[in-house]
Formats: sequence, C-alpha cells, structure tokens
Amino acid sequence: MSATQKLIQSFDPRRAGELCRELLARADIVVGGDRPWDVHVHDERLWGRLLRDGTLGAGEAFVDGWWDTPALDQFVDRAQRGNVADALLDNWMIVPHLLRARVLNLQSVRRSFGSAQRHYDVGNDLYEAMLDARMLYTCAYWPGATTLEEAQDAKLDLVCRKLGLQPGMRVLDLGCGWGGFSAFAAERYGCTLASYTVSHEQVKWIRDRYAHLPIEVHLDDYRKATGTYDAVVSIGLMEHVGPKNYRGYFELVDRLLAPGGVAFVHTIASNAARRTMDPWFDKYIFPNSCLPSLGLLVTAMEGLFIPEDVHNIGEDYDTTLMHWWRRFDAAWPSLRARYGEPFHRMWKFYLLSSAGAFRARSQQLFQIVMTRTGTPAPKTRRG
Repeated sequence: MSATQKLIQSFDPRRAGELCRELLARADIVVGGDRPWDVHVHDERLWGRLLRDGTLGAGEAFVDGWWDTPALDQFVDRAQRGNVADALLDNWMIVPHLLRARVLNLQSVRRSFGSAQRHYDVGNDLYEAMLDARMLYTCAYWPGATTLEEAQDAKLDLVCRKLGLQPGMRVLDLGCGWGGFSAFAAERYGCTLASYTVSHEQVKWIRDRYAHLPIEVHLDDYRKATGTYDAVVSIGLMEHVGPKNYRGYFELVDRLLAPGGVAFVHTIASNAARRTMDPWFDKYIFPNSCLPSLGLLVTAMEGLFIPEDVHNIGEDYDTTLMHWWRRFDAAWPSLRARYGEPFHRMWKFYLLSSAGAFRARSQQLFQIVMTRTGTPAPKTRRG
C-alpha cells in the first residue's frame, strides 16, 4: 500500500486539502488554474468529503455545486490517467459495497424491475432529446459517420453483418431497450424478433412505433425468455447481468440458440474483474449494475461457446457520449421544469465523466461474436 493510500485510509481532515491537491497535481490538474481541465472549488469542505466518501463524494459534491471545471470530460480523462479515482476508491467507504455484492445477488429477477424504473423509466422526453431517432442508448460506431444517426445505423448494420442475418431468421433481442436493433433487423434484414425488456416505458414505445413490424415485445426479465432462435443478441444488457449470473446467462443463450446459430454480446467492460459499480454510478445512475471484464465473460462461456470475434470499439463511446451531452444540454430549457437543476448537474457528471473515462481507456466496449463447437465460423468484420 502506498503512503498516499495509507493517508487516505487514516483520513486526517487537517491534511485533506493538501493531500487532494497533491493527487490532482500528479495528474497535471491545478486547483484554481485557468486550463479547461483545472478545478475550481466553491466549498472548502470538499476535501474532507473526498477523502471520507471517495468517488461517491466527488460526484455528490459536484451535483451540490461544491466544485466545478470548465471541461469535466477533460478533467476526468486526466484524473483517470493519473489514477486519482483509484486512490479515492481505496478507502473504507467502498467496503460495504463490496460486502453487499459478495453476499447478495444484486442482479436478481426481483431486483431487475426496480433498477429499470430508476433509470430507463425516468422519462421518454429526456431520452428523445438526448438520443438519436431510433432511441439507441448504446455506443455508436463512428468510422465514416458524421452524425449520431449515421453512427448508430452503422453500429446496427455492423451487428447484423456479424451475425450473418438473412430474411426469415428468428432473432432474440435480450435487453432490447427502445427496440432500435429489433426494428432495424426487421426492416433491413427481414427478420422476426422476440424482444425482452424490464422497462414499462420502453415496451410502450415499441408497441406504439413498431406495431407494423414482426416484433413480439415482452415486459419481462431476460431470464424468462423461451423459444428457439437462429441468433441471440444482447446490446447493453450484460452490464446489468452481474458476476453471479454470467454463467447462467450463457447457459440460457445455449438453451435458446438453434443448432448452427450465432450469439452476440455488446457490452461496456472494465479493465479488471470487479464485483461492484463505482459507488456514485450505483447510487444515482445504474443501480445494481456491474461492468464485466473480458476475462470473466470468456471464462463464463467456457465449454458452451467459442468467441469467434472480439472487437473493441470503446474509443467510439467517447464521441457518442459527447453527442448525447450536447443534445441533452441544448434541450435542457424544455426539460428544466420537470427535472430541476440538480438533475442537470447529475446528468452532466454522468455523461461527461463517462466520456472522459472512455477517452482515458479505463473502460472498453466489446462486441463478442460466439458460436458452438461444430458450427462453421460466421462472417465477421474480418470478412
């Protein structure tokens, strides 16, 4: 354990400001500086809060207006590269989160609906303002694209090509969101979809807009899926599956996938195996979520699936998140009355700190194509 980590754990309030300034300086961040990534402190109680509450305290203090920075994404990028967040996480406040994750299945069927209501049911007006026309809430694919709509369509087409979709195929979309992939696969590739989500708002959206398409949408947990499918897809679900359930997820896919079928996972991933989400994100944005590591996923599929192709498009998430932030911020005058100013700062911290984390490469976005033993390798991005 480093000397800095020992100081954080001992928490001497008298040295709090000095220690935090030292941590930030190592990342070339100056308190009171004039560069876009420098920090401006409005309440000196911030330093004790950071050492006591770690990254949870950093996010809460930002929402409370105790500190600010002209370019939060640039600040987080530098802080991540300088391991500032790791130092703040190494304190006693994270212990209850770790114990809770070790003892409980935080991603159980019973908990899944409550988690969805906390985030995905917050309001379709918010997501309509922030996302593209298809309401895709996952990383877009930017090579050759100039708009968010183009980049999201490019992502969907990339997925369909990796799966080798053909007219008449039956496809299972687990964690379907607002049905963007399901609609695209039905419209462009002539497939029939069974789609699952635990969000009431998302089900309503799909039924209102895609009634003319062969999409059977279910308001249910992914573990309740039944049937047999030529392809099984999850785009943005694995972050909600949880370490205790990774093996069960792949066993479910194995049961539902037809002989010769192809499975696909699109997920944010951490660089190392973890049992919990960052405490601030767990409390305010994605309750009971956990980012998998590539190693954990590959281990969980052993004996069931062959990872045919692993494609990291994590750098594209930085661009996607910055587009979401600009759209959200531009629409804020029409959203303010319903959501309130603290929500604006919370959503700003969420979107811009996430962009900075992907820019620093502390998080990844993996697309994994899988088949079973005996199935010919599908065409992937490698041709």
